[in-house]
Amino acid sequence: MLDRHAQTLLRPALNAAARGLVRAGVSADALTWLGFALGLAAAVAIALQAWVWGLALLLASRLLDGLDGSVARLTEPTDAGGFLDITLDFVFYAAIPLAFAVANPQANALPAAVLLASFIGTGSSFLAFAAIAEKRGLTDTALPGKSFYFLGGLTEATETITVFAAMCLWPEHFAVLAYGFAALCAVTTGMRIGWGYFRVRSE
Repeated sequence: MLDRHAQTLLRPALNAAARGLVRAGVSADALTWLGFALGLAAAVAIALQAWVWGLALLLASRLLDGLDGSVARLTEPTDAGGFLDITLDFVFYAAIPLAFAVANPQANALPAAVLLASFIGTGSSFLAFAAIAEKRGLTDTALPGKSFYFLGGLTEATETITVFAAMCLWPEHFAVLAYGFAALCAVTTGMRIGWGYFRVRSE
């Protein structure tokens, strides 16, 4: 829901940083891998209950996730890079709830499992529509320049990172945040299934 607004706000700063990285010879794929490594480091820190480190590494990881696309658009975007980016993103998004479950299994295991199950719904509906949109030549006018069609909803990347940050700041409230966000993810899944189904039928 907020991704297009966040990208509009951050694009000038990301593009300026990306131009410097391109001049330095840094590739988009290298940024993708580094961002993923920082994301896994964030998960390890969270599992060890090092909440501040977890938050800092998480935010750094997502900054690089934004920069890799900016660098790609300034050089030559590739399908391989797009595949790598989305695949590693999904692994990262799964690693954070798992880390909270490891940090406090008794309190967090069930809400983490519910949140991960909700991510299956949002992720599968997102990727299934993207595959069909590619097959039918549909284009995304809301978020142009992406490797494939980004189907929106209540819970996109901006909302997810915001909730992850809140979990790091208030880990004692992980269960409430996880259940609440899982409910929003369920709404997003329903919206995507309904909108995607009728969009495909109408083409």
